[in-house]
Amino acid sequence: MIISTNKKSYPDTIILILDQGEGRSTYEEKNNIVQVKDEKGKIVGYNFFKVSDFLDYDKLPNGQVKPDQKLLDILNDQLTKAGFDHKLELGKPTLVYGFVKTCEPHPDSDHLHVTTINVGDAEYQIVCGAPNIQQGQKVVVALPGTLMPNGQQIWPGELRGVKSSGMICSARELGLPHAPQKRGILVVPDTFQVGDEFEPTKCDELLACGQITL
Repeated sequence: MIISTNKKSYPDTIILILDQGEGRSTYEEKNNIVQVKDEKGKIVGYNFFKVSDFLDYDKLPNGQVKPDQKLLDILNDQLTKAGFDHKLELGKPTLVYGFVKTCEPHPDSDHLHVTTINVGDAEYQIVCGAPNIQQGQKVVVALPGTLMPNGQQIWPGELRGVKSSGMICSARELGLPHAPQKRGILVVPDTFQVGDEFEPTKCDELLACGQITL
């Protein structure tokens, strides 16, 4: 689930994305809420308008909004009042630490690798182009449904014909102030727990004092 605001272009609005969707979208509006479905009828998102009528919009950040149960309870109440029969549920973090279980050369590339990433309760196949990717590393993984600091949305896709579900992140992609200006994924210490949510401040402090290197 991705929740965001764009206070300059879309004031007093919350944009909520549940899935990537397929094909053309259809829209249904009720009581200042627009429900978005893909061509197969799957609900892929909502736009909530006149948000200040039911919460303190000024306290929301401009950009990505980290969902919590309190916010979802408020949005679910608005969905019910509008007549939408759908409940938003708080999911697991999508930007987490993962373990590179396998790392093999891509069959149709001289620089890509096909990896299997364990995030504790699941494994994902992710194609990675970083020169320093290796089996046995602990890394930061953006799972499907992640909104990156630069606004990029992460969804399942393919790279040169191989399915890829997520992204193994560099320090620059994570927006860390002390990110080195060279290519390569961020490799975190072995003491980090696989599946735990990414902690930007902690990782940046380790970068700053040289305890994390590419």
